[in-house]
Amino acid sequence: MLKIQEIRELIRLVNESNIVEFVYEHDGSKIKMKKAGATEQVVVATPKVDVPQTAVAQQQAPVAQAVEKVEVKEEVKPEKQVVATENLHTITSPMVGTFYAAPSPDAAPYVKIGDKVKKDTIVCIVEAMKLFNEIEAEVDGEIVEVLVKNGQLVEYGQPLFLVKPE
Repeated sequence: MLKIQEIRELIRLVNESNIVEFVYEHDGSKIKMKKAGATEQVVVATPKVDVPQTAVAQQQAPVAQAVEKVEVKEEVKPEKQVVATENLHTITSPMVGTFYAAPSPDAAPYVKIGDKVKKDTIVCIVEAMKLFNEIEAEVDGEIVEVLVKNGQLVEYGQPLFLVKPE
């Protein structure tokens, strides 16, 4: 069984490398890590698919117009998100665990949209194996969006906050 410090070191090494997916098995224990960057490449590939979908929609004239309008709206939303996040810093989860926005259930959240943060400001807690890990902002700026809900399970590398750097 690996110690938590060894797991953190593995996470750091995989994060700093060009490896997209990492699997480690030893004595019946298995650790699997996958970078969030692989998902971003899929989003970039989406606009390339739009042209064939449009061609198919034109060939199938009997398809209801309402359905076509819904498809167009769904395709536009990811493009707007990509444009909006170009100048923003993403704070990601350094581990798999449960996201908590506040130090206790009855306390105010560490940060909310519009709050100014410093590099060392604690923005949330990720609980992993009964250990509460404080996550810092990593950059000076302003919180633009909170991407997860309180109590939600988060994956390694999953975006938690968008910060507009100063």
